[in-house]
Amino acid sequence: MGTLDGKRVAILATDGVEEVELTQPRQAVIDAGAAVEIVSLDTAAIRSMNSDIAPSAAYPVDRAAADANAADYDALILPGGTVNADRLRLDDDARKLVSDMMSAGKPVAAICHAPWTLVEADLVKGRTLTSFPSLRTDIRNAGGNAVDQEVVIDGNLVTSRDPDDLPAFCAAIVREFAAT
Repeated sequence: MGTLDGKRVAILATDGVEEVELTQPRQAVIDAGAAVEIVSLDTAAIRSMNSDIAPSAAYPVDRAAADANAADYDALILPGGTVNADRLRLDDDARKLVSDMMSAGKPVAAICHAPWTLVEADLVKGRTLTSFPSLRTDIRNAGGNAVDQEVVIDGNLVTSRDPDDLPAFCAAIVREFAAT
């Protein structure tokens, strides 16, 4: 019996998602027993990248963000990738899903460039989080406390800096998702 049996986890991603930041957290929560859906800007398959520059695999999408409802999920994962995060932060439906999950007190996990969506959705004010170094000024400008740590947990928000942090990030999200 897994620690996440019966839990439903959404992964919000689009083209340009950093592949390991999509696949490793997804596998960690699946291995713990969660059912996972990939949510994107539409239902077309998304193309992942390696190190933001090398195209990688395509992944099927289960639901468009416009059709996703926070009530359908127990937790949300926001993988990074510069292009992915930049596209998501500009999308009203993506921001709404993230806001609704945070407002409901459900765990949200963001790694690398993913906190851009949190910044754009006005969700970092008064929170402590980490990210890829180039986002830290954005986080501070949005009223957040940006720190340089492997994993930061602030209430229902779990953040990490980059792919090197994936082992700790994956362990933290499984633990935090199980606690809800």
